[in-house]
Order: sequence, then C-alpha cells, then structure tokens
Amino acid sequence: MRLVVLGKQGAGKGTQCVRLSHHYVVPHISTGDMLRGAVKSGSELGAKVKETMESGELLGDDLIMEMVAERLAEPDARARGFILDGCPRTLQQAESLAALLAPGDIDLTADIEVPTSQVLRRLAARRVCADCGANYSVAAPPRVNWTCDVCGGEVVQRDDDKEESIRRRLELYERQTAPLIEFYEKRSQLTKVNGVGAPDTVLRRIIRAVEDRRGRWGRR
Repeated sequence: MRLVVLGKQGAGKGTQCVRLSHHYVVPHISTGDMLRGAVKSGSELGAKVKETMESGELLGDDLIMEMVAERLAEPDARARGFILDGCPRTLQQAESLAALLAPGDIDLTADIEVPTSQVLRRLAARRVCADCGANYSVAAPPRVNWTCDVCGGEVVQRDDDKEESIRRRLELYERQTAPLIEFYEKRSQLTKVNGVGAPDTVLRRIIRAVEDRRGRWGRR
C-alpha cells in the first residue's frame, strides 16, 4: 500500500498516520520527524532546517525529496509500501514523487479536512516530546509532570506551534500546498475525509476510504 496523507497542520495527520501504520503494518514515513531528527543532531543541515522551521517557511523541494527518496529505498518501504506524512507539500514535490515511484504510483491520497478555526485551537494547545515526537495537549498531558509517557523525554510546545508561526504556516499551506488537492483529483487518487471528531472516529473514516479503494487495487 502506498498512501499519502494531506491536511492542514493540526488536522491530525501524524496521529492518524501512526494508527494507520499499526493497523496495516505499513511504515509511517514522516518528513517532520526526519527533519526534527536533523535539528536534534546539531549538524549543519540541522541548523539550516531549524532556522527555516522557526521562521514558518517551507524547506526546499530538492532537500525534502532527497530525504524521502533515501527513506523509500529502505527495505521495509520497498516490501510493504508506506504511509507518507508531510510530503508532498508542493506540486514540484508531487511530480518528483510520481517520477520516483514510476512505473508505479501512489494508491491513494487522503485529505483530512478540518476548519482553520479548529486547527488554530488544536495547535495552540499541542505539546510534543522533544525526543520521540509523541503528541500531547494541554487537555491531555502526559501522566507525570510533562515527562513523555513513551520515552521519558521532556514534553514541550514546539516553537512552530506558537500562534504567529501557525498563521504563517496556514497561509503557506493555502498558497503552496492546497493545489495538490486539484493535482490528485485530476489523477483520480484523492479522497476527502472529515477530520472533525474523536481520533477513533476519524480513523474509521480513513479506513473505510482506504478499504473502498483497496478493492480496486486487488487488496495490495
């Protein structure tokens, strides 16, 4: 299975991709996780990534696609497929991904739709583990003193989850990423999923959409 998940920042892509990965036993490939790993490494690349992420801008297409190509070449993705989260974000990335996968292609693009007002509320309340990236919120914190339940790392508010950065990212999404919806619609690869509701409810909606399309793939 080769699935791309789209949606505004804060639409719940990461949460749903992890759940889908467990459900289908397919690797979840998150460009955000890869980039944050580069930042944490303290490398020259990581410093460039950090500066760009904190400014609310998008990283260059060539850099993103180089990282994605390396990850898709690994044995688990070659054998099982992938659930791609955070890429493509531009038409150039979408075209590069199609060329990378040729003569194959992605099977489905799921666009998780959430109103902007709700995205702003979600992101303002979101907290993440600085080490493993596990998601929490002000309303659903870790069990002990903002210490990650998964790995024991510090749970913090990301710099790019502060309101000014959030608004810049949403503007960039509308300007640069939203045209992807039209791109995948023209290729008959898009399904839109209502992202409002409890995570389990949204997951069931995505699975229904995937299963409907899988019947046409011969259950790949």
